[in-house]
Parts: sequence; structure tokens; C-alpha cells
Amino acid sequence: MAADRLQFHEMGLDDRLLKAVADLGWSQPTLIQEKAIPLALEGKDLLARARTGSGKTAAYAIPVIQRILASKQSVREQDVRALILVPTKELGRQVQTMMRQLTAFCSRDVRVADISGKADLSSQRPILMEKPDVVVGTPSRVLAHLSAQNLALHSSLEMLVVDEADLLFSFGFEADLKNLLCHLPKIYQSFLMSATLTEDVQALKELLLHNPVILKLQGSQLPDSSQLQQYSIKCEEEDKFLLIYTLLKLRLVQGKTLVFVGAVDRCYRLKLFLEQFSIPACVLNSELPVQSRCHIITQFNQGFYDYIIATDEQSLADPSAAPQTSAGKGKKKKTTERKGKGKDKEYGVSRGVDFQNVANVINFDFPTTVESYIHRVGRTARADNPGSALSFISHAELALLSEVEEALTGDNADSVLKPYEFKMEEIEGFRYRCRDAMRSVTKQAVKEARLKEIKQELLNSEKLKTYFEDNPRDLQLLRHDKDLHPAVVKPHLKNIPEYLIPETLRGVVNPLSSKRRRKRKSKPDGVVKTSFKKNSKGTNPLKTFRYSGGRGRKGKAGQS
Repeated sequence: MAADRLQFHEMGLDDRLLKAVADLGWSQPTLIQEKAIPLALEGKDLLARARTGSGKTAAYAIPVIQRILASKQSVREQDVRALILVPTKELGRQVQTMMRQLTAFCSRDVRVADISGKADLSSQRPILMEKPDVVVGTPSRVLAHLSAQNLALHSSLEMLVVDEADLLFSFGFEADLKNLLCHLPKIYQSFLMSATLTEDVQALKELLLHNPVILKLQGSQLPDSSQLQQYSIKCEEEDKFLLIYTLLKLRLVQGKTLVFVGAVDRCYRLKLFLEQFSIPACVLNSELPVQSRCHIITQFNQGFYDYIIATDEQSLADPSAAPQTSAGKGKKKKTTERKGKGKDKEYGVSRGVDFQNVANVINFDFPTTVESYIHRVGRTARADNPGSALSFISHAELALLSEVEEALTGDNADSVLKPYEFKMEEIEGFRYRCRDAMRSVTKQAVKEARLKEIKQELLNSEKLKTYFEDNPRDLQLLRHDKDLHPAVVKPHLKNIPEYLIPETLRGVVNPLSSKRRRKRKSKPDGVVKTSFKKNSKGTNPLKTFRYSGGRGRKGKAGQS
């Protein structure tokens, strides 16, 4: 089968592009790339549905770069030839990185600008005045530049790409997108890339595409059970905290892990809870500055952190979708309005962002839609890597679970969620510790943690930005998983006494490794001097020298 597949060098690509592809270590195209690239190079409009992690970004980036390189051969003036629309700033940064990797050997001929960041329009104006070949941005930011006349597309645009098309309308970009179309020429080639084919995508198809080729690849929207294992466990609020503590502290979950929660408050609550047990974790949400968010993702991909607690904020687009709390309805409205002010509406880490080598996704709060579940779980088992997803389901979330199971069974019966066999009664011994930790994580502590984290990240992001540009190595030292400590941390919770570990796990799991144990046993109580005296014969060279000398002389005398 592999021999029959179309290879990159058979697609008629520019040598510089092929060299960049080889440098990235891509030996052969993925299914979406194999099908989409030749069609795109023929000039056809495309609507492609392929699951997350299948290489959709390169499937449109390669033909875009190839067409620009081809058009540059017949000398023409510098102009914006391609526009790539993305729903989030994080995805914008990622697309720019991918484009730059692919144009590594033709960076003078193909210039790429990402304008999805939060910088002022005036500061981005000089970049656009140079007319980069490719512009990457969110619909609202592109429209703002068009309105400010920093960008002109009506005469030069040849290609339009909409990445993660199923999310653009859900992120509230419908009006922006329709207004943006007035600024585009009548004829251009369009690509719509999506993980799911929703009604929103159908509406976009009517707006943007002309006689498109529709590619529906990989029947299932998620990998099958041989690559991705999906589990669910029914547990109420307190049990969720007890279970995540057990899984992380006893290292039952191994490898890099993304933990998704439904709201910003919840993510700080969980971070402070884990801090009580000395489990470091990063927080990722819409309140943090965009530079910090992108830096956290980069460092996570480089292996700096094991755990990220990310908010998947459906409530940004639809406040009614926010999980209900015990507070009254009137109170809820006011708080959501107030909280919404500081949030970034173009935030989304469960959507399209390429977290690398994620071994596990844990849905601490179950997602509110099937699409959200697919996008969250799609952060693991990317390309050909294995992964697992575990969802905590409370009684109130059972209806959402059945909705997801129904949708996935429709796709592929193999991809349904299996029950996670975990004997909760065996970890009852940990419950009092979790309650103890929960008592410290008060509403006030969460509020203080949010303020402290935002202040800290703003300082890192803004004031030090120019310093880090000059000293990029120091940026590596900047960590985002430091303890916030507004809650009182009880030192005894850091270690687990052996008697609390369930008998079934004692042989397998050891919170303190045997090496560390041995070291602790060998260490005497009290001052270090005592151990020196104890081993004085072996360690004091003067005494050793004196005694051995004496013994040697006696021995020689006896022999003579």
C-alpha cells in the first residue's frame, strides 16, 4: 500500500519546499496531504474534513507556498496573495511557525505575517505596509486592519484559507466574516479545513466556495481504539478531586497530561488543590496574556511541564452554556458579565493547537458539546502516536455523555468510551487528606490566585518582552508552574505514608522511589558531624595513614 501512495517529490513541488519538508522529517504525506495538495495545486476549491492531528495545516500550507513561488517566477510586484483565517491567537501563532518552517529555504520569496496577536493596530501597520505574501489572523483582527486601510486585498488576493472552520461561527466571528467578504476580490481559490462538518461549516461553504471538491477522510472523527483509548468514570464533585489526586500523586497517569476544566475559577481551584500535595501544574486560560499562553504551550511541547490545567471556555460564545453553580440565577448573570470583561474572546487551547506528545487528556469537567469533546480529546493520539482520554462524569453530566457516545458510535462503534475500572473504596484512606486540602482552597484563595497569576504573567509578558528579545536563553528559565500559595499549604500532605497506599498498588506504585528511601534511612538524625565520626576510620586520611603505618611496621617485624 505504501508504494502506491503519492509521495511529496511526485507532486511537482519546488525543490526549496521539498528540502524544508525533508528537514521537518516528513518521509511521506498523510492521507489528507496526499489527497488535498494535488487538488489544491490544480486550482480547485476544497472542503476537507479530517480528524485533528492528521496534518491539515501542511495540507493547505504547502500548496499556498508552491503557488506563491510559481507566481514569483513571472516577476510581479510584492502583494498579499494569501489570507489564512484562524479562530484563535494560539492557532495563528502555530500556523505562522509551520509556514516559516516550510519557507526556511525560500524566506526571501515568501514572507509570512501573523497579525492575530493583541498588539495595537498601529504597531502592526509597518508589517502590513511591506505587503507580506501570506497574512495569518483572526477574522476580527483582519477586518480591523482592512477598515483602518492598513491592508488591501480586493485586487491582489489569490487564496483564502479558513482553518478550523467549524469553530469560526462558535467563536462569534459570523458577522466579521460576512463583512470581510466585501473586501475580497470576486475570484479567488478557497480552502475550508475542519475536524467536523457542522451546519456552520455548510453555511461557510455556501459563502466562500465555488464548486468545491469535498474530502471526507477517515470515517471516524477520532482515531480508533488501537491508537486512542477512551474511558469514562462516574464520580461526583468531591470524588473528582480525590481521583485526580490519586492518579497524579501515585503516578497512575504517566506522561504529559492535559486536564480540561469548564471555567477559569475551576482551573485555579484545581491548581491550588494540587499545590497542597506538591504537584506542580501550569494554568492556561483566556485571562492570561497571549505571549504567556504561547510560551506555556512551547515549553510544554519542549518537556518543561508534565501537567497543564486548561479551561475550555464554551461560555465565551454562549454564556448560557456555562456550568451552573449552586448560586442563584440572578447572581450568575452578574458574575458572568463581570468575569467576561477580562477574558480574551479569541482564546482556545482545545481547538487546533498542536500540543506535542500528549499522552493523556483528562476531562475533569465534561465538555458541553460533541464538537468540544472531539477537539479536546484530539489533543492526544496525534499523527501515529498512542494516547488515552479519561472523562470524569457527574450525575448532571450523564446526558452529555450519552450524546457524545451516540455521535461516536454513529461514526465508528470502536471509538466508544469504555468504563474506567477503578475501585474507589481502595482510595478511601486518601479522602480525609483531600478534604483537608479542599478546606484550604477557599473562594478568597482562588480570587487571590487569579490576581497573582495575571499580575505575574503580565509582568513576564510586557515589561520583560524587550529584554527577552535580546536574551532569548533567559526566556527558557521563565517557568509558569510555580506555586501560587495564597492557600495555606500543610507540609505533611506532600508525602504519602505507606499504610495509606492501597495494597493492590503497593508493589507497583511507590510515591518515594527506593533510592530516595535508602538515602533517607542512611541519613542519621541530628547534625552531619555525627556521621563523619561514625565513619572516621574510613574517611579520615590522617588516622588511616597513622594506623596502617603502625600495623605495617609490626607485620614486617614479625616476618623478620
